Amino acid sequence: MSPDPCVASELASTGAATTSCLALRRVAIDTWRENVAYLHRDCAVYRAEGFQALSKIEVRANGRRILATLNVVDDEALVAQHEIGLSEDAFAQLGVQEGHSIAVAQAERPASMDALFRKLAGERLQREDFRAIIHDIVDKRYSKIELTAFVVGCARDELDREEVYFLTDAMAASGQRLDWHEPLVVDKHCIGGIPGNRTSMLVVPIVAAHGLLCPKTSSRAITSPSGTADTMEVLAEVELPLPRLQDIVREHRGCLVWGGTAQLSPADDVLISVERPLSIDSPGQMVASILSKKLAAGSTHLLLDIPLGPTAKVRSMPEAQRLRRLFEYVARRLGLVLDVVITDGSQPVGQGVGPVLEARDVMRVLHNDPLAPHDLREKALRLAGRMIEFHPDVRGGAGYAIARDILDSGRALARMQAIMEAQGAHSFDAAHPPLGQLSFEVGAPAAGVVVGIDNLQIARIARLAGAPTVQVAGVDLLCKLGDAVAPGTPLYRVYASFPADLEFARQACTRASGYRIDGAVPAGASLEEG
Repeated sequence: MSPDPCVASELASTGAATTSCLALRRVAIDTWRENVAYLHRDCAVYRAEGFQALSKIEVRANGRRILATLNVVDDEALVAQHEIGLSEDAFAQLGVQEGHSIAVAQAERPASMDALFRKLAGERLQREDFRAIIHDIVDKRYSKIELTAFVVGCARDELDREEVYFLTDAMAASGQRLDWHEPLVVDKHCIGGIPGNRTSMLVVPIVAAHGLLCPKTSSRAITSPSGTADTMEVLAEVELPLPRLQDIVREHRGCLVWGGTAQLSPADDVLISVERPLSIDSPGQMVASILSKKLAAGSTHLLLDIPLGPTAKVRSMPEAQRLRRLFEYVARRLGLVLDVVITDGSQPVGQGVGPVLEARDVMRVLHNDPLAPHDLREKALRLAGRMIEFHPDVRGGAGYAIARDILDSGRALARMQAIMEAQGAHSFDAAHPPLGQLSFEVGAPAAGVVVGIDNLQIARIARLAGAPTVQVAGVDLLCKLGDAVAPGTPLYRVYASFPADLEFARQACTRASGYRIDGAVPAGASLEEG
């Protein structure tokens, strides 16, 4: 009896020892950057091959191969005994239609697993070890459990500076690397932790209007209520194919896009999918994540913002200096010119926390609106000025005045509008931004002066309200440090779209408002329906 054509062709093309075929079924489940396959418990292939739940299997068709984590089901309505189901990502990657004959086989053990176990045992890894691990991560050979082990292992036994360089280099080499064929390609990045800190969306149009090339590829939020890409997505498309991204940058000297679709340091996006739910952002992984993305994007010069404050990621000057030296060491090894700025991280920047509210603040600054938050404007101008001073023809200290003139004259707004149009602009009215239909205000518990604002608590409240997944959710700050308040004075307003989100945020505010008023006994916030 001749073998199944599916088996025969896949055996011939791959040399696999055992392969079995099933009909493909698309399972409409979003498994967020993990390929997942589904087999029925009574499937003959499942029983014959000795597959186990959560093990890795190879799935092949038409010369394409993907690796997937196996889930076992008992409901034939989901997957029948003669079928293999694939999650949304896995189905899209395989690129064949439902019903197609699919070859299934045991996946080989990742070659880098020994290196992973050595790291978990506390050993120091070498360059080739990190390259092997990152290669297997990009090839989706690691399950979420194994990815988590790597992330936690690197965070628990902090990487030394040589290991951070090895990891950064491996991540940068794992995808495409852009070359703009220009000697000066600038970028700016903040390590995060400060709600509302959307300076990149102001810096990019300012420096691009000055003529500097600034291809800004940003991540989505990891532990914050919004990342630059999340906020920019309110105004324009951020998931662009690489050729279109390159055309936009060449024509407008800048862009503001999500780096994931350009396959720049793709391992970073996979690792972020694990770091986000665990709220892990260790120094070594932070450096590797940021610098690998900038190197892959073709940057030659980078301005790095490290906010310092009692509730920021970095809480002491010695800690900030240690992080600065680590960034400088790795950047120097990579051939990247780095300028580190340690900034005030004692409170949120701007008024809005959440995608729509932050987009409102950015557009108000670009329009020179009297309602624009002064702190966001001033910080953006200082950072843009430092970036402009990367140019050899601009003397030190002159950048701020140049940046201010570009903003005040409307040239920055015109450049931002051009970039938005090129990326596919969305309709947005900064004067009347769309906000969640449900809201409440948090009032001051007593008279006094605002002497403390907890960045972490404000960010947590905004996330509980739905941000960044729900663009119209977030926190609108009505008072900042130094403001005098009377009993019941609104400190901020929380917006949500769903009753459950609103209630979660309300409970968090009741436990801790995130504000400290001088002379007032710490207490839960007073809440008034809005």
